[in-house]
Amino acid sequence: MTSQDMTSKDTDKVASGWINGFIGVLVFSGSLPATRVAVADFDPIFLTAARASIAALCGLALLLVFREKRPTRQDLGSLLVTALGVVVGFPLLTALALQHIDAAHSIVFIGLLPLATAIFGVLRGGERMRPMFWLFSCLGSLLVAGFALMQNSGASMTGDLLMFAAVLVCGLGYADGARLSRRLGGWQVISWALALSLPLMLPLSLALLPSDWGGIGAPAWFGLFYVSMFSMLIGFIFWYRGLAQGGIAAVGQLQLLQPFFGLLLAATLLREPVGWQMVLVTLAVILCVAGAKRFARA
Repeated sequence: MTSQDMTSKDTDKVASGWINGFIGVLVFSGSLPATRVAVADFDPIFLTAARASIAALCGLALLLVFREKRPTRQDLGSLLVTALGVVVGFPLLTALALQHIDAAHSIVFIGLLPLATAIFGVLRGGERMRPMFWLFSCLGSLLVAGFALMQNSGASMTGDLLMFAAVLVCGLGYADGARLSRRLGGWQVISWALALSLPLMLPLSLALLPSDWGGIGAPAWFGLFYVSMFSMLIGFIFWYRGLAQGGIAAVGQLQLLQPFFGLLLAATLLREPVGWQMVLVTLAVILCVAGAKRFARA
């Protein structure tokens, strides 16, 4: 095989990574609007437990069908952190937050998720950052905090704090999950993390079953289906495959597009108002995160 053939294959692999990563971001962009619809009729704790249980059963089926090897004892710590971050923490905190704020308002906070992941990458991996990284980091945080405090409608201090917490735990889960995916594989990591949470989530979901099924509308059922199958499992299959093919740092920047897609979905599907101030803040936050990424390495 010639070097030209190898270069062509590498280029195709990178291009495939970007495509898979883009599909993953599109899937994740519907998570907050779908959660907003679901919590209108479902208890947020039940929603968190149910989506994790449904996705875990499907993930376990995939692991059995493909006969994946079990993680080692050394992997259990990172799997637990991943489960607490992306299986339990982020879904629960966002479901609670969306009882106080609308989906369009919450999506602004998602612009900080790549930055949170990078920060936990520093804390967990011991990487050194340039001073400009911290400048962009602080600017982005100040923009989001200022926007949240200055809103007069659709805002809630409780909802904002819950969204901040959701971004933090999700960033931690992404950082540990990405590190572990180099060894176990991307979709395998989320499947094992889901399986690890099943002994807790399945009994919890059964204990919190709704008492009145007739009062649950079709939109809430669709929201539960979306966050269980797409947000919790299918999105991660494309996302982690893209990270593995195109590189975590490069393809990971596609997540900066998520607020745009999320705002569009909130405006078109939920008929929620998206003011020009929200759009400008989202753009500014994305620029700050992109700048922080640019100066990430010392």
